Amino acid sequence: MNDARWRKSSRSSGNCGNCVEAADNLSGAVGVRDSKDPTGPALTFTPAAWRAFVTQLAHHG
Repeated sequence: MNDARWRKSSRSSGNCGNCVEAADNLSGAVGVRDSKDPTGPALTFTPAAWRAFVTQLAHHG
């Protein structure tokens, strides 16, 4: 995850109370982390699993 370029979700709140960042520049993985804890743990998804997750959120959000 050292090469990850993190970007904040456009749905994150302005005051970063609930901010999520994703890194989709990684080979074969998408990283997701809490922007309030950038040195903390990050989840990783396969690109296909990430697309499916985001698609489901779009349909239910």
